[in-house]
This record gives sequence, structure tokens and C-alpha cells, in this order.
Amino acid sequence: MLSAKDINGLYAIIPTPALPGANRLDARNTVDLDETERLVNALIRDGIDALITLGTTGECATLTQEEFEAFADCVARVVNRRVPLFIGTTALAAHTVAERLRFVQERGADGTLLGMPMWQPCTTPMAVQYYREVCENFPNLALMVYANARAFRFPFPQDFWVEVKKAAPTVVAAKYSRPAGLAELVAATKGGINFVPNDMRVDKFFELSPASTTACWATAAAMGPSPSIAMARAIRDRNAAGIKAVGADIKWANEPIKPLVENAELFASYNIQVEKIRIEAAGYCKPGPIRPPYDFIPDEYRAASVECGRRWAELCKRYAN
Repeated sequence: MLSAKDINGLYAIIPTPALPGANRLDARNTVDLDETERLVNALIRDGIDALITLGTTGECATLTQEEFEAFADCVARVVNRRVPLFIGTTALAAHTVAERLRFVQERGADGTLLGMPMWQPCTTPMAVQYYREVCENFPNLALMVYANARAFRFPFPQDFWVEVKKAAPTVVAAKYSRPAGLAELVAATKGGINFVPNDMRVDKFFELSPASTTACWATAAAMGPSPSIAMARAIRDRNAAGIKAVGADIKWANEPIKPLVENAELFASYNIQVEKIRIEAAGYCKPGPIRPPYDFIPDEYRAASVECGRRWAELCKRYAN
């Protein structure tokens, strides 16, 4: 099983491509499996180090169980163990989570991106118990905690990380975005959890804790992975000048959506929309329609997302091999 030390390089995060009409409330079987296969092969061909599916950008909250299984099965089959694969299994009910965990384990996933059920906010003991039970029931799956405080209404305090590592040793990583207190967190968990930031913040993580910063995730990879790969390689090589240069380019590309991203409450309402619109605009992937009820976005945010995608496509040309 993967350990914290095995989490390296660029973890690409992809949308769940949707067929025409997927934005209708009564739509069924909305997953575009042909585009899924094409996208996964393209990303592996172009040099990603690992793949994450079915997080927020993957619209995990809007898929039926049948759609979840069709997509997860397709991804696992296409990846075919060429790169580490984390398939998200977050759901509203813990029993549904267990059903999804069984499915992805049977399909050969290396791990899962896992958030918490969201109806009632969990306390720290509840959250620790949840991951402990997942660990005990699925000991062969590496767990990447989906540490999204807004989505799961849980602050992910330091004592949670210390306790969860003791209770659930298969927790090897966290999809994490907050650089504040990073060095203390790494020390408190004795390096047993790899706190993986996105490609926009990995430069700051590297500043604060260079030894533990070995990977980054990027939803931007679905717009074309080359800039994010360049950042991951600069991190791997401990190339401070390269990290700074690539970081500046990534910040330029994301500048149009900066006001949205930096407003936590606003971004929480338009996260999926921004991602799928900018991915569509960049042209590397055909994400298809946004599934309801998250298919509404004000025109000004749509325009900013399109401009972000256009800039990223320009950046990809500059970073092309």
C-alpha cells in the first residue's frame, strides 16, 4: 500500500465528463465514458504522476450510484495501474461510502479521496472514529483525507490529524490548502501524513516545509497538465528559481478568478461551475454540461472563468515539450 513517502509529483484531478442533456434534472446515465477514456489516456501520455477522481470538480455529489460505478470502472480500467489512482468515494450516507469503497477496491484503485458525510457537522471524535472504521474495513486502500473545511463543515484542527493518524494508519495523505501551521502539523504527525497542496499554493508550502512538500494536486491539469507538471518537477528538483517562475505563470493564468477563489463563501457556491467552464474554455478536455443544481453562475463569473481557461491554454503552449 502507498505510504506518505510515496506521494510524489503531480496528482491530476479530473471532472466527470457529462453527456449532452446532463444539466436536466431528469437526466440519467450522464457520464461521457468515451471522453473519460480519452482524457485519462491523454493525461498519462502527457506526464502526470497520479490521478484523483470524484472530488468536487468530479461532481461526486450529483452522480447516481450507477453513474459513479460506470465512471469509476472506466477510469480504473483505462489507468490499468500505470499511475497511482485515488477514486473519491465521499457520499451523504456512510453506508453508501462503504458501498463505493468496496467497488473501487475491487476495481484496483490504490486509494480513495474521502471526505465526511455532511448532514450533521462532525466533532473531532466522530471524525476520527469515521476514518478509523474505514481503515479497519478497507485496510488495503490508502486514504487521502479530503480536508475541505467549507464543504464538510469541519475545521480539521491539529488534534484531529494527530488522533486520526494513530487510529487510522492507512491515512497517508490529505488534500490540503492551508499553509498556516504546516511545519507544526508535519511535526505533530511525525511525517506520517503527506499534506498535498494545489499547484497555486505549493510554492508557499515548499517555503514553509521543503522536506515534506513532495507533491501537488491540480484541477487545472484538465485544462492541460504541462504548467502543473513543470511546477511538480521544480519541486522535485528543489529548484527554487523554477518554482518561483512557474508559480508566477500559474498565478497570471488564474488572475481572472482570483477574487472568486479568495472569497471562501463565494467560491463555495461556484466551485464546480468555475472549474468546468475554464476547462471547457481551455480546450484540452470536453467536460460537458454542469449537473444540477450547480449549473447556475452569474455572467461576470462565467466570463472570468472563460478568460482563465484561455490564459491557461496559452500557458500550455509555452510549456509544451
